[in-house]
Amino acid sequence: MPKKSDLIHWEDIVIPSRFQTPHKQVSGQDIKKFAATFDPQPYHLDRDAAKASLFGGLCASGWHICAIMMRLLSDTMEQGNIQFLGNDEIPRLKWLFPVFEDDKVQAEINFIQKSPPVNAADFGTVEASIQVKNQNEKLVMALTATLMIKAGPSHGVY
Repeated sequence: MPKKSDLIHWEDIVIPSRFQTPHKQVSGQDIKKFAATFDPQPYHLDRDAAKASLFGGLCASGWHICAIMMRLLSDTMEQGNIQFLGNDEIPRLKWLFPVFEDDKVQAEINFIQKSPPVNAADFGTVEASIQVKNQNEKLVMALTATLMIKAGPSHGVY
């Protein structure tokens, strides 16, 4: 666990800032397991049905890619000692290209604006533009997220 002095709070965030996540491979088994539980469309569950679909092959649910992006975001914030509390809102989300089995995805996170804590909240917000690309640098998903970042001790709400 990082020392308190190493933690990055809302006040410490520099605009603009850019983060690159590691890659995450999406297996056919992962696609089918997520789809069976959350998004049971034939092109997420069955290779033959997927081949006959508009996608032409087994592909991940967009919600599956959102979940992977959230994990990549959370891990990247933790590794950077950023006191990330979660998302306040996702005002824009666009799926642009399918993620097929065995594709690798990676997210680029750009902090573009920040807003101070309001109503005695112990966090401020950071607007982030997030792009998820596959192993060929093809943009598969783009979103804007409002991230909640814990305010530091100087904020006075603890």
